[in-house]
Amino acid sequence: MKKYLYGIDFGTTNSALSIYDEEKQEILTTLIIPSLIYFPQDRSTTNNEEYVVGENAISAYLQDGMKGRFIKSVKQILSRSSFTQTRIQNKAYDASDLVAIILKELKARADAMTGQEAQKVVIGRPVFFDDDSTQKDTLAQNRLTKAAQLAGFKHVRFQFEPIGAAYAYEKTLRKKENVLVADLGGGTTDFTYLVLDPEKVGSIDRKNNLLATGGIYIGGDSFDSAFMWERGTPYFGKDTPYEATPGKILNVPNSLFANICSWDKMNFFNGSRIRKDIDDYYYFSKNNRKFKNLITLIDHNLGYSVFQSIEKTKIDLSSQQSSTFLYSNRDIEINEVVSLSQYNAIIERDINKIRVYLNEFMAANQIRTEDINSLFLTGGTSMVASVQNLFKTSFPHLEINSGDNFKSVAQGLAYSGYLFEDEELH
Repeated sequence: MKKYLYGIDFGTTNSALSIYDEEKQEILTTLIIPSLIYFPQDRSTTNNEEYVVGENAISAYLQDGMKGRFIKSVKQILSRSSFTQTRIQNKAYDASDLVAIILKELKARADAMTGQEAQKVVIGRPVFFDDDSTQKDTLAQNRLTKAAQLAGFKHVRFQFEPIGAAYAYEKTLRKKENVLVADLGGGTTDFTYLVLDPEKVGSIDRKNNLLATGGIYIGGDSFDSAFMWERGTPYFGKDTPYEATPGKILNVPNSLFANICSWDKMNFFNGSRIRKDIDDYYYFSKNNRKFKNLITLIDHNLGYSVFQSIEKTKIDLSSQQSSTFLYSNRDIEINEVVSLSQYNAIIERDINKIRVYLNEFMAANQIRTEDINSLFLTGGTSMVASVQNLFKTSFPHLEINSGDNFKSVAQGLAYSGYLFEDEELH
């Protein structure tokens, strides 16, 4: 019977699984699904399924009129001790339960292809789940371990995501190199500096080849939040005046709109108190149409569809000089041309944070620019023009290398079977 090992890159936006045949020592294929879960309000609309996962979650959510509970960016709750559980359809789900749903879907699809139930998995993890908390980092990995076990894996190992990307890149090299790997995903930007050597592919002990690791909690979701704040919130009532008392005109508090700039804060509006405040602002703003858009956004759970439009704008501007931020739904109308220079200005603060961290990372680990032989970028966010420019200006003497931005980490993780050499597997 063949032995299979899975490498899983559980991502904020997408998750990938590579199937590795340990006998042939090759990857059979790599599966990718969006890291999305949809719990229908009426289970009869989804053939009585309790939930729908991946690309099917999007279609089910839209077909169901965007009702029910739509969950994305699950990875970001792994390190949050404040998140204990959420109740959906009268059932409690903790962080591990939610992550396990996605891992279980990936495993089921892979097992169907191999005809076996794989027991071994190497799961990628960011260098830091949380910027400044070892305790939260430990919590996140423990939750991820439990999720893997709930998904049906008996033997679980972890590998830093940028190291996974590095091992995939190593397969393409012809000689030994000092490589700086940057993995830019939806939630984090991770760096690894290591020695890659094509003659050591598959070697058990690579500890001496790993020279430095680090990361910062900024990624593509940060860019989307910044864009929503600058270009999205004005369509939902930011800076709307209201009559606080007769003759006294104030603007609706900006803090209200911070909660529509990141997906995980959308539930903030579920509370009855905040909803009453919103209704009051609408009334005292003399039923301002743009503020009415905020109520429509909340009542009809349109957050995901708005962020889809933001994502499209970001992707367009990775290869174009301008794009249109376009959204039309339930009387909410957005049609605004955004130039690349305007977009770059919007995300400049986050880009600068990455730049500052990169400089600190290199200084702290005594990495000299001239000692780096190769630069490898991976992750969907690495395609953003400002990100590309950051690395071109920081390392003008190096060519930017990249693999498949959505598969390379999972493939490198699948090449990390040596992590199981320390135990007898049954």
